[in-house]
Amino acid sequence: MRKQALLLLCSILFFACKKDLALLSGCTDNTAVNYNANAIIDDGSCIFFNTTLFTIETPSGFPYMNIPTNNPMTVEGVSLGKKLFHDKILSGNGMQACASCHIQSAAFSDTNQFSAGIDGFFGDRNASTIINVGWNNNLNWDGSALKLEEQAFEPVTNPIEMNDNWPNVESKLNADDEYPSLFKNAFNIDYIDSNHVVMAIAQFERTLISTNSKFDKYIKGEAQLTASELGGYAIFNSEKGDCFHCHGTQMFMDNSFHNNGLDPEPFTDLGLGKITNITSDNGKFKTPTLRNIGFSAPYMHDGRFKTLEEVVEHYNSGGEYSSTIDPLMKKLGVGLQLTNQEKQDLVAFLKTLTDTDFISRKKP
Repeated sequence: MRKQALLLLCSILFFACKKDLALLSGCTDNTAVNYNANAIIDDGSCIFFNTTLFTIETPSGFPYMNIPTNNPMTVEGVSLGKKLFHDKILSGNGMQACASCHIQSAAFSDTNQFSAGIDGFFGDRNASTIINVGWNNNLNWDGSALKLEEQAFEPVTNPIEMNDNWPNVESKLNADDEYPSLFKNAFNIDYIDSNHVVMAIAQFERTLISTNSKFDKYIKGEAQLTASELGGYAIFNSEKGDCFHCHGTQMFMDNSFHNNGLDPEPFTDLGLGKITNITSDNGKFKTPTLRNIGFSAPYMHDGRFKTLEEVVEHYNSGGEYSSTIDPLMKKLGVGLQLTNQEKQDLVAFLKTLTDTDFISRKKP
């Protein structure tokens, strides 16, 4: 009876509050989880603290975003995550932030083929875009992370990226003038730890939603496409172009991995195969979204193509054979056989996926 009474009291307190309440840790009550309410169970008491719910509106044609129950979206968490994303305090020498390699004007990617870390070392993959990543089932080109929270741990300790360690980052954040109160407001914690750092960053990244391109406006009847753009749209969605097999949803990606004929064997980068240790996964990489593709050059996992024209020409030529080549590369060795005009039309359509609001807006 006492437990039921306490749960009833918690529910009353929740609905009476002017702000939304966010579950962050330690709550085992399913009702509280469903309400996104933070309930800390301590010696039979139920204690709430106030946060403001940040609502993700599901774009047309998208599934609902799968947000972890232990890291619900709050205004306080998103704001904190945005600050952390742009703060060089996370790097070993205070010279690099997440935003250094994920530049907003480049659709949160890097215009360089490879990004340089704090010690001047270069990786061997192009920095992925951060667009609509709340709907991604896997992160990184090779799928090495399953959740945004998991992925956010990596760059801080990577020796060729930010090259720090989490105990040191925690010390810097706890000694900062602002961060302790910001974390207290967002997560009700008195000591800043790495888990809550990545939770905040993940919240911010889930707000990086792009669905206001010319193409989106065309679908809603608010804009017209040119004859060339319409021609490219038709090619994109037909066997002639074969693009729709991997990029056919409103997200313009399929949450899967493919070997798209970039290289013959032996592969210099195993991609997914390095993570799974399955030979048939060698040379496979995650399908990137095509949204804002006009901003995110260079292209492919290793940034080998500088222009969209080069990307189209790769598929038009048919690609390279290997034992793990995707069955969807049906025109291997033959190519798409697009005319020059058709190639121009396809590029014109891809550029309709440009969302200028996304790369310029200041608020999530």
